[in-house]
Amino acid sequence: MSGGPPPAGSSSLKRVEARRIALAAQGFAARRSTAPSGWPRIARAIDTMGLLQIDSVNVLVRSHYLPVFSRIGAYDRARLDRRTLAPRGRHLFECWAHEASFVPLDDHPLMRWRMARARRGDGVYKGLAAFGRERAAYVDAVRAEVAARGPVTVGELSAPGERSGAWWGWSDGKTALEYLFAVGEVTAAGRRGFERVYDRVDRAVPAETLNRPTPDEPTAIRHLVARAAAAMGVATETDLRDYYRLPVAACRHAVAALVEDGVLTPVSVEGWAQPAYLARDAVLPNSLAPTALLSPFDPLVWNRARAERVFGFHYRLELYTPPEKRRFGYYVLPFLMNGRLVGRVDLKADRAAGALLVQGAFAERGQSPARIAAALAPELDRLAAWLDLAGTRITPNGDLAGHLRSGGGVS
Repeated sequence: MSGGPPPAGSSSLKRVEARRIALAAQGFAARRSTAPSGWPRIARAIDTMGLLQIDSVNVLVRSHYLPVFSRIGAYDRARLDRRTLAPRGRHLFECWAHEASFVPLDDHPLMRWRMARARRGDGVYKGLAAFGRERAAYVDAVRAEVAARGPVTVGELSAPGERSGAWWGWSDGKTALEYLFAVGEVTAAGRRGFERVYDRVDRAVPAETLNRPTPDEPTAIRHLVARAAAAMGVATETDLRDYYRLPVAACRHAVAALVEDGVLTPVSVEGWAQPAYLARDAVLPNSLAPTALLSPFDPLVWNRARAERVFGFHYRLELYTPPEKRRFGYYVLPFLMNGRLVGRVDLKADRAAGALLVQGAFAERGQSPARIAAALAPELDRLAAWLDLAGTRITPNGDLAGHLRSGGGVS
């Protein structure tokens, strides 16, 4: 890749320029390695994105593993586990950011404003805070039990209670632990399967991190907006707010302050209805044409409105859509080819058969299925190998399927 900052004083960007800026900001300018990457490269990829969204669906692989693979290629997932789930040597911690996420430890102070809001019961935390007040004696007992026995899962509590209709069907034990998690008293010390294991924050997060000063809320949100801007390159105010799910008014104040400080520059982007902001260190490559399969929860596409604006790609999850009403499938990965989103693939890891199952493969309108299949086939092979699957099986669903079966080098 070659290129540099956008032209000084430029107040407008072409759509293709905005797309290249966004791809470079998300780490897609890096060359993927043919050999498994070590921790330093994994860490750089995560730090570039700023966080990894967590999701429970495991039909292919846990979603937080995929964004790193999309950017750097094969790596040992156990290396990431040790830095996210192990009690020592961790690089990330779990918190609410863009949904439940793994976030670098260095950003722990920037997330404490949300913990303070949870304790006050602001906004989405109203129900949890009410539980904390109304069931204070029970929460105290859970707090004491975690301190004495932690790390523990909900089911390991001495009196976890039964699941009910209140608070998302959680049991009292789950609600108490989630309240303590939201206010920052406990954190995820790891996971068993995918079940969160809770422990006191001072036992799971290094003292060096916890002892860092806590910025006030406006300062923290300003830093998070700047982080979001760096991770997206060019973005609308709505995009910036969505990255870390920030409150509307506070984000607008932060954007205005960052413009005044020269961290953000207002720009217009061809085809974008809303004003945009260019990050100070954004790079505009002369050319950038990465090819990769993307998790549905990859930060490049998790904001569906932004994916449509940047890439002209209309994308909706169909996980909870009845099978007969799905258009593309259950777990559909967008396919990035030469810097454009040109197709989508419904994938499943058939672990019993040792195969990557392509349950559907579809080209975007106006794209060449044969050309896409030629680029997609080796990506499927790379993914299968990384997941320790022996091969790839293609079902005859979608306009890419026949091309993959006949000429993609897979069966």
